[in-house]
Amino acid sequence: MFLPFSRYLFSFVLLLFLVRLCDGGPWVVEKKVDLRITNDLGSGLDLNLHCQSKEDDLGTHVLAPDQFFEFRFRPNFWGTTLYFCRFWWGGESHWFNIYVEKRDTSRCDSQCWWMVGPAGPCLLDDRIGLYDLCENWNDKQVEGSSKKGTGKDAARVYNDTKYLEGNEKRGK
Repeated sequence: MFLPFSRYLFSFVLLLFLVRLCDGGPWVVEKKVDLRITNDLGSGLDLNLHCQSKEDDLGTHVLAPDQFFEFRFRPNFWGTTLYFCRFWWGGESHWFNIYVEKRDTSRCDSQCWWMVGPAGPCLLDDRIGLYDLCENWNDKQVEGSSKKGTGKDAARVYNDTKYLEGNEKRGK
């Protein structure tokens, strides 16, 4: 009786491995993603943000002009990782899915850096060094977990006026 169960279990694990391999995904261990959000509102406006996933609530942060908030996480095995953020300043309030694994693995892989301006967020295109992959706001009701972070992910806020670290430039 034990032997047939073991055979089914082995077949199931092998099938999962082959599906991930054919999907172009990593073998077993996913690499961490570095996600950065920079305030590009201009006019001296502070950007308030609150980001979370189903499992992790990263809390509320206030970014001065050109300041950034950065966190790292490991995408889940199933390829369904999603982080969303609410942004607000002055009389404006918007939200955006800041990381959708199926959308972003081909665009930013392990380094997803966003600049948030009044019109919406723009992703750094590593190939050309410009923040020109711009998106519209989602602007629907945010649904998700209100749980505190699990401690699996690290988050930090930087007050760095020289946040452009390499060849990247603002794409406007």
